[in-house]
Amino acid sequence: MSGTLYLVATPIGNLGDFSPRAAETLGAVDFIAAEDTRVSVKLLNHFQIKKPLVSYHEHNHAAAGQAILQRLLAGESCALVTDAGTPAISDPGEDLVRLCAENGVEVLSIPGCCAAVNALAVSGLPTGRFTFEGFLTVNKKSRRERLDSLKNEERTMIFHEAPHKLRATLEDLRETFGPDRRVALCRELTKLHEETVRTTLGEAAAYYQENTPKGEYVLVVAGSPPRETAAVTLEEGTEQVLRLVAQGIRLKDAAREVSAHTGLSKNELYAAALERS
Repeated sequence: MSGTLYLVATPIGNLGDFSPRAAETLGAVDFIAAEDTRVSVKLLNHFQIKKPLVSYHEHNHAAAGQAILQRLLAGESCALVTDAGTPAISDPGEDLVRLCAENGVEVLSIPGCCAAVNALAVSGLPTGRFTFEGFLTVNKKSRRERLDSLKNEERTMIFHEAPHKLRATLEDLRETFGPDRRVALCRELTKLHEETVRTTLGEAAAYYQENTPKGEYVLVVAGSPPRETAAVTLEEGTEQVLRLVAQGIRLKDAAREVSAHTGLSKNELYAAALERS
């Protein structure tokens, strides 16, 4: 019988956010697959957990994934962890999860910190519908193309960004969405210098031209205002009235019906249709 892969969320800055269930899971599995074993060993030492570690990251996930899968199929259990946050979200762990699913290996999630959701919650922007965009590509042309595809996105958008790329990203966001678009810049979430600045893209871009970005950022950008439906002209409304009349509806009733769903004057519709009858 195959073992189980556990996706264990780790703290994004504050070790107090690591749950008892997460610590218990790390202590119970046969081995731990870590994005960076040097980072993960500090977490394990803090919670006095001693387990074998294997490396699993962007640059070795194809070969390492197969090796982990074989151990799981042999009956061992494994916990997958990243340096910070939830594994498999915008992370090579998604490939390992897919591999396990294709081979009938059970995958369980041990929930915990997620920087994107934390930032969204404190942003002050609409949270009912959102899209997670992760890190934008370094390539300027590809980055602009990606942002252009989001120009009419009405959902709140969430981006991750490193401090050394923040200025360029804010400039591109301002150019794409306009200087008045609302944004929340969430910095160093759960850490000592945690800060959320709620402003506009124009003000944010200007501020960071004069000030050096520090720490890891999550940018929460307001979606585009809903597009208004094109207004119906009197001529188009009259055509609708005449089509209803042709179906056997009285002119007066047809004018009332078209007026109700277009906002056009019932009397003007009636007079225009009467003139063309």
